[in-house]
Amino acid sequence: MTGCTAGISTASLFGRMYNEDSVAFLSANGIPEAEVFLGTYSEYTVPFAQLVKKRAGGMNIHSVHTLNTHFEPQLFSSNPRALDDAYAILANVLAAAGVLGAKYYTFHGVARVKRSVSYTDYKAIGEKMNALTQKCAESGVVLALENVEWAYYNHVGFYSGVKQFCPLLKGTLDVKQAREAGEGYLPYLEEMGEDIVTVHLSDVDENGKLCLPGRGKFPFGQLFERLADKGFSGALLIEVYKENYSDTAELLQSYNYINELKEKFGL
Repeated sequence: MTGCTAGISTASLFGRMYNEDSVAFLSANGIPEAEVFLGTYSEYTVPFAQLVKKRAGGMNIHSVHTLNTHFEPQLFSSNPRALDDAYAILANVLAAAGVLGAKYYTFHGVARVKRSVSYTDYKAIGEKMNALTQKCAESGVVLALENVEWAYYNHVGFYSGVKQFCPLLKGTLDVKQAREAGEGYLPYLEEMGEDIVTVHLSDVDENGKLCLPGRGKFPFGQLFERLADKGFSGALLIEVYKENYSDTAELLQSYNYINELKEKFGL
């Protein structure tokens, strides 16, 4: 047994409940682990984190996630003023993570919206990422870069490219985003390997529509076997959108499916 945990991201309840209500709901229903998706500036604060922590009860907050476009791209800016402002927001996020007890920060970085920008200068990006990981480490938080079809890590090779300049960097594997990038999850899993600390889980039906784990055809057994081979001991977190299920009871049923499956495959 590698000792990983299963849980749910509050992103799965976004649009149905605010974060403080989401964690209360998950905790009341016996979910042991969560990622808190901080979705707006007023949530990047210590007072809000204190509220969420109180409502979460004994549930562990594995990680925080922020709305990418708010400030993450500016953390790589060449404009000193923009960079300072972005780092000030980051400091608030890290303080909130500390209150929540979150060990990891699920990170996207730059959104790939400008054709004139180079996204393969791994040395330059890696050095900036290194400064970020060190800043996070000062607050006891580990930066975990997520593979995202429309952001920095949208192809296999990016992670290993920046990692050589950023030794503290860890990874978040998102099976949904891997599929959307057209490469499948296996190459990303192999690239991040033992660096994976968080996995975002979803399923896909026969029509290619996103759905809750256990409702589609995604090969979770294969995924869990590969993770076990890598000694994975992080968190398996369900992350879908509110339109991917009808009732919150279905979300809880999906958690039970994942939790039982991880035990079966020795995770």
